[in-house]
Amino acid sequence: MGKAMRLTCYGQKHSRPEWENALSGVSFDLFFAELAQELARFGIVLERAQDVSQVIEVKSYADLLNAVRIASPSDGISNVCVGHVIGKSPHLDPQEDIRRAVNRIAFAPETVPPDDENRKVCHNCGCGC
Repeated sequence: MGKAMRLTCYGQKHSRPEWENALSGVSFDLFFAELAQELARFGIVLERAQDVSQVIEVKSYADLLNAVRIASPSDGISNVCVGHVIGKSPHLDPQEDIRRAVNRIAFAPETVPPDDENRKVCHNCGCGC
């Protein structure tokens, strides 16, 4: 049996319209299906979840990245935000950044800093990084 991973999108409260539909709709559904299919070729199962009990106020792109969490229990990664995994986003493209983060955890989980490492990144999401 291969590795199991989970991509969870938290609920979001948007104060600006720029990123309102970035994590939903047909475009995101197609993106996720393609990403899951790519990983399946390597024996990795990627599932998608929603957690509306956690609501992130999205005031910036960094907040949007904080609303997307990745878990890979077999790698000891329970629920890290995309921003914690990739750091600064070069193009502010949610799908590109999610793909980078998921692939990093899928193929190089040892490069993801532990939750308790105090380092500076581009946001203050409360995830412990």
